[in-house]
Amino acid sequence: MNPNTLPDLSGFRHHTDLQIRFSDVDVLGHVNNTVYMAFYDTGKAHFFREILGQPVDWRHVETVIANVDCAFIAPVYFGEEIEVLTKCSSISEKSFKLLQVIRSKEGEVKSACETVMVAFDLKSAKAMELPDVWRDALERSLR
Repeated sequence: MNPNTLPDLSGFRHHTDLQIRFSDVDVLGHVNNTVYMAFYDTGKAHFFREILGQPVDWRHVETVIANVDCAFIAPVYFGEEIEVLTKCSSISEKSFKLLQVIRSKEGEVKSACETVMVAFDLKSAKAMELPDVWRDALERSLR
């Protein structure tokens, strides 16, 4: 993820407010880099619920993360008000890409992430064609 080529943030329609816990902060006084993945997961969960129109039943997983590419741009400090922006950037036969940005409420970009998610059949333990319900929801989110 090249932080110098971020897309226009006005194209992100999905925003999720994030809460920084005291335990998220490391000895340097900023949010530890491992916490960003949890922030991005929170944004994904809210994004999926919104585009699918219902909560995802995580006991019956149909998508898994295949790759995450994250750029850390500026530190996040305890007490800052931040949010994660999420959007689908592309859809393929068996996978899709999500772009996400963590920014302050003032608009300063703190981190950017691209995640490749693959439709996955738990029984065969193999990638499968993206289910219609996911494809339709993701396509609607692109409009």
